[in-house]
Amino acid sequence: MMFRWLFGTARNCGFIHGCQKGYIYQQKFSLVNIKLKWAKDRTLDAVVAGQRDLKAAGFLVSIIYSSSECCLPIYHLSHHRGQLGLPHDLKLSAFIRRYPNIFVESYFFDSGGSPVPCYSLSPEALKLHHEQVNILQQNQLELRDRLCKLLMLTRDRILPLQTIDQLKWDLGLPYDYQHSFVLDYPEMFSFVRLPDDRVGLKLLFWDDKLAISELQKNSSLQQKEEDINNETLAFPISFTRGFGLKRKCMEWLKEWQKLPYTSPYINASHLDSRTDVSEKRIVGVFHELLHLTLHKQTERKNVSNLRSPFALPQKFTKVFERHPGIFYISKKSDTQTVVLREAYNGQELLQNHPLVKIREEFASLLKKGLLDRSRGVHQKSTDANLVGGEKGSLHHSKI
Repeated sequence: MMFRWLFGTARNCGFIHGCQKGYIYQQKFSLVNIKLKWAKDRTLDAVVAGQRDLKAAGFLVSIIYSSSECCLPIYHLSHHRGQLGLPHDLKLSAFIRRYPNIFVESYFFDSGGSPVPCYSLSPEALKLHHEQVNILQQNQLELRDRLCKLLMLTRDRILPLQTIDQLKWDLGLPYDYQHSFVLDYPEMFSFVRLPDDRVGLKLLFWDDKLAISELQKNSSLQQKEEDINNETLAFPISFTRGFGLKRKCMEWLKEWQKLPYTSPYINASHLDSRTDVSEKRIVGVFHELLHLTLHKQTERKNVSNLRSPFALPQKFTKVFERHPGIFYISKKSDTQTVVLREAYNGQELLQNHPLVKIREEFASLLKKGLLDRSRGVHQKSTDANLVGGEKGSLHHSKI
């Protein structure tokens, strides 16, 4: 590959002599004003396509399944809309009706005689959900470690539950992880009250075995021994086909790769945020964060609340634009999704978690549902799906 030289030997600069590496070295490299253009990558866009609907449908399945009767009225489901990530102008009922092979619609009459839609799960959806529950149980320790590592990336080993909620789909955590998952590990996690009166999750036990980044794990395979000894690890880099990199940018990137690598799991308060070394550490933080996700991607807005917990400078997400060879920003579905390039060979994930395989089956079911709906396969009369008459006075939410 044309950028293989980026993994080459890191040479010492003229002003560095052995033990002089460290703080003085770091302050010498001021932040270079380099701007790299964004280039569309159709292959990685295809990877992102459909993820929004998959996430929303997956959450709805979990919510319905957890109800006592495995059937919920639409006004109850609408209470969870904020976590679904659907467009504001899309009614929740309209989204659910796209997939009649997953969500089975029925009705009951409220006290005013108006029909209220209710939704249960199809046999196909139930089967896949049961498989997913089994996989979650089989991989519980591995998922626990993912959550531990996420908290270990923070300054105080604490994150607000709201922030974890934004990442739980990406991490593979159960929808109701606060009750069904966290409580199984009282020696590891504790709920705490934050200064702003929100509830946070705190890590109680630091595990040194987990405080090794993915880049460090793979260094023996991807890096030269001299680079490992000098702690100048380079990130795997590739670009969209046809991406033109100017000579000035190539030289900067080559030198940037030779800078010291600071583990995202250690305190980096000694780094000057105005330097390229600090920027390399920020890249390392999000390189590690994306490796913790199942699909090696997350929506950009999901990391917006991480600046303070991760002790990052203002405008820290600019590293995504400055390093398009490491991160790709997809703009599919009217949102920005950050994808880790090295994790994919074309559209194929190089590390396929068992939960990803289940999600792929679920995505196929979603596509089939859309097709069946367009053919009218699941069309039924309202009378055929009427449930037990009136259920008392109901208050409707906007859906």
